[in-house]
Amino acid sequence: MGKPTGFMEYRRETATEEAPLLRISHFREFAAPMQEEKLRDQGARCMDCGIPFCHTGKLIAGMAAGCPVNNLIPEWNDLVYRGRWREALDRLHRTNNFPEFTGRVCPAPCEGSCTVGLNDAPVAIKSIEKAIVERGFAEGWITPQPPETRTGKKVAVVGSGPSGLACAAQLNKAGHTVTVYERADRPGGLLMYGIPNMKLDKKYVQRRIDLMKAEGITFVTGCEIGKDVPASRLREEYDAIVLCGGATKARDLGIEGRELKGVHLAMEFLHKNTKSLLDSEHADGAFLSAEGKHVIVIGGGDTGTDCVGTSMRHGAKSVTQFEIMPRPPEKRAANNPWPEWPKVYKMDYGQEEAAAAFGDDPRRYLINTKKFVGDENGHVKELHTVQIEWKKDDAGRFVPVEVPGSEKVYPADLVLLAMGFLGPEPTVLEQLGVERDERSNAKAAYGAYATNVEGVFAAGDMRRGQSLVVWAINEGREAARECDRWLMGSTQLP
Repeated sequence: MGKPTGFMEYRRETATEEAPLLRISHFREFAAPMQEEKLRDQGARCMDCGIPFCHTGKLIAGMAAGCPVNNLIPEWNDLVYRGRWREALDRLHRTNNFPEFTGRVCPAPCEGSCTVGLNDAPVAIKSIEKAIVERGFAEGWITPQPPETRTGKKVAVVGSGPSGLACAAQLNKAGHTVTVYERADRPGGLLMYGIPNMKLDKKYVQRRIDLMKAEGITFVTGCEIGKDVPASRLREEYDAIVLCGGATKARDLGIEGRELKGVHLAMEFLHKNTKSLLDSEHADGAFLSAEGKHVIVIGGGDTGTDCVGTSMRHGAKSVTQFEIMPRPPEKRAANNPWPEWPKVYKMDYGQEEAAAAFGDDPRRYLINTKKFVGDENGHVKELHTVQIEWKKDDAGRFVPVEVPGSEKVYPADLVLLAMGFLGPEPTVLEQLGVERDERSNAKAAYGAYATNVEGVFAAGDMRRGQSLVVWAINEGREAARECDRWLMGSTQLP
């Protein structure tokens, strides 16, 4: 597990990033590759800790602790330290179909549970993961691996996001004939259109899609199951169906003025931006531009950050991000111990860019939007807000309470609602007769993934609700295993 004294000898280092004011001039990725020597030093920091929490993949206090796909992190850290990169790649691919995605967009709960992180900076696990897989592609080690034989069974996977792709890859590996349906014009789902290009360059998504096609997987794009093709047809034409459509029903903000022009859901903004970028480098103008505008982003999660970063690249006049929760502490609070995910203050790439341009973190905490106000043309011009405090009600639940006299008006030309997602869209589930849980997700037990409809499985955000890409990969892999077991009576899939 690396060098026994490495965590004492080497400091944590991650990839050098292009300066914020330079990188906002383009939509390319901005982290430079790390030198092999530095990567070996980082692998050396992985200590022989005995109980490596980094790969446990448990939910503790409602958040991921350790790697949800149970990556064999200490093993491939050690192999990198020893310069055995091909073996490191093999270990990485044992548990993760797409380390080039998680190595870029995962928040790295593994690092939050790293033993070195108890009293020092954790091992740079995410940087090492990305380096391993990119080394694999560069060396030509990653090539199409079609199955030697086919089972004669046909499976339809609905949705080509991370869970759908992982599920399709595993089912294809088992020898089934797999068709993936995607309603957008390009496969990839969230990976293609939900995450901006500077965070996950689409050439890497397309690289993996092309590899999967070469392995025998069929992708049908521009086809929405339940609309363009009735779900019943899939039941007729396939031996099994796996639903991986994501949790795409966005949480809206039903307050006065919501109908005004200039108020949009975050995913509309992000989707159109990436599609226009890929189609024409924005020359077609088919996107929501933030250029010269006062932008308000309502929501403090990853999607909100992506809206901030995209607005900065458009040339926004100002960017402000509203967060209804309080500012996190600088260090772990007493009720947030290791190995829980550290709920601490940090600035992601979008906030770094806004701070560099405008002089301060763009986030405003403990703020609630009361109404949108428009001009004579029906376009939003300002937001009316109030500060809040979180206090317990009579039932002991924390509720937001307005602070008297804290009202404030913010100018706004573009408002982006990034407040999370409520669950999956209902059409496919209703047409197939799939039961829903109390949160409107497809009802299927974790680890089993079978719905109430025989031969129909569900995985990823469509089953668990809004979550991380790495959880979606975990569920896609496991759903493939259970689908294979149902089709064949037994399974060799992990």
